[in-house]
Amino acid sequence: MMQPKQVDLFIIGGGINGVGVAADAAGRGLSVILCEKDDLASHTSSASTKLIHGGLRYLEQYDFKLVREALREREILLHNAPHLVHPLEFVLPHDAHLRPAWIIRLGLLLYDYLSNRKILTRSHQINFKTDKRGHPLQEKFIRGFSYMDCQTDDARLVVANAMQAKQRGAVILTQTEVIKLQRISPGWQITVKYKNTEKCEHFIAKGVINAAGSWVVDILKIQASITTSLQIKWVKGSHFIVPKLYPGDFAFILQNKDQRIVFVIPYQQHYSLIGTTDVVYNGDPNHVRISDQEIEYLIQIVNEYLKARIKREHIVWSYAGIRSLYDDTKNKNPSKMTREYHLELMDEGGQYPLLSIFGGKLTTYRRLAEHVLEKLAPYYPTMGKPWTCNAFLPGGDLGGVDFSDFVIQLKQHYHQLPDRLLQRLAKNYGALCYEILKNAKTTADLGIAFSADLYEAEVKHLLMREWATSCDDILWRRTKLGITLLPDEINRLTDFCCLQRTFARNS
Repeated sequence: MMQPKQVDLFIIGGGINGVGVAADAAGRGLSVILCEKDDLASHTSSASTKLIHGGLRYLEQYDFKLVREALREREILLHNAPHLVHPLEFVLPHDAHLRPAWIIRLGLLLYDYLSNRKILTRSHQINFKTDKRGHPLQEKFIRGFSYMDCQTDDARLVVANAMQAKQRGAVILTQTEVIKLQRISPGWQITVKYKNTEKCEHFIAKGVINAAGSWVVDILKIQASITTSLQIKWVKGSHFIVPKLYPGDFAFILQNKDQRIVFVIPYQQHYSLIGTTDVVYNGDPNHVRISDQEIEYLIQIVNEYLKARIKREHIVWSYAGIRSLYDDTKNKNPSKMTREYHLELMDEGGQYPLLSIFGGKLTTYRRLAEHVLEKLAPYYPTMGKPWTCNAFLPGGDLGGVDFSDFVIQLKQHYHQLPDRLLQRLAKNYGALCYEILKNAKTTADLGIAFSADLYEAEVKHLLMREWATSCDDILWRRTKLGITLLPDEINRLTDFCCLQRTFARNS
């Protein structure tokens, strides 16, 4: 009988927190295995508003520490992943019935002050009567404010961190569920089951990170049989996508009477992304959907501001995710619950730690990972020092040029390939484009064309290097092309993925 593989750290959960910790820990010399029961970023981490931001609204809750940390991380990600994190202007129309203009201006000045800006410009006031950014708005809005934050592809950010973890020696297991977690004399014994098979495997780890998101308490109570009073509150955030509502590459941030805000964000050139909601959720975390009430809520707010009227039938796609917030308060308003993360550490006689992660934001995942390893440092005395602050994510080293110049260079190198294809690949993969495209001269060199914008060369890269196993993994997380492909094209891609899986099993 084979002996279980032994590692320093076993991580449960393939969302942004799990992969962030995996990359950092592996880079410090720890042996790491990460286990995800579905696909990477298959739940909350791919259901965000897709922003890297400080969180302007958190200033109203006096959450200055959270905002300052997030703004610092925003600058770090702009440097480390310039292909995935892009500056985006936000326009905030002023409604005197909701917040006085001086309060908004003061908040933006504070936002500017807390940010160590190296790339992004300062906030300023806008006169919508003379500024084209006011054209999409109804006539009653005569002034507003502009400030800068960043947009990202959330799922690709997760995959990039998983790739970085693998480069540093971590093992990434997807479609693999932890079914038992048990303390034994040399640490933890973890039993996993591989999806769609009866195969189980055991691992031994000195420490365990519980980064299971919505299932973080279940891991403690069910898989680890630990009695705990720790609680999380599930808060559902929903979004939908419609055809582009206005020209221009800027977003609107819309205030509402309930003191919440809703974003209207440019999405993939031809669409607008609208969200989010904040609704306490008590259902099945595996099957989260936008509700009719949430759809009406978002439609109503957008239609109060924009000239372009949206209706339910305009929606081309919707998604929802759960924020799993640490519940240490009686506050029943989900919008006012802190987004700060909470780390809960358990051990046995100063050995064999089990650390559970509650909450967190997409923006601050890197700093969260550093905090996790700070807590684990006493258990791993030979662990290396922090290193991720100045480390490019895979594809992020653009050779010393900014992203715009990188795209120009890419188009010059592959001048016979379509500009639209190269622009999309550059945003998804950065410098890794050259590994995908290789010596291609025309689209015929890229293999099977599944659509005008998706070719075999990219699909094989996703299947072989990015843990994609299905059509959904490719279309809805790694490329976001699910909106544009036709049913016949999706069927062809599905057949190809099945064939590749068969080859992989038999090889």
